[in-house]
Amino acid sequence: MTSQTRLTDELDALYAAYVESINDAVAADDLALAAELAESYDRDAIVLMAEREGRQDLLSHFGLTPDGGRLSVERDTPLRRLVKSVAALRSV
Repeated sequence: MTSQTRLTDELDALYAAYVESINDAVAADDLALAAELAESYDRDAIVLMAEREGRQDLLSHFGLTPDGGRLSVERDTPLRRLVKSVAALRSV
């Protein structure tokens, strides 16, 4: 149970760091960087979970290479939707 709590804490900290970086990018009106950061969060979170759980064999199911290479397909995630929403609002 302790390792699960620690993984959750690590994921929460990773998410918080990415949200802060994305907010900074949006504040600087760099929506391309914000979108890139949202994509990087997805990869980093999946790789962290796979490594911690010893399940690197599942990375291919998420479009990742064994060494954590980029997603091969674009996924719809909360951070990516947020960046798209901000981009749409800024374009009006």
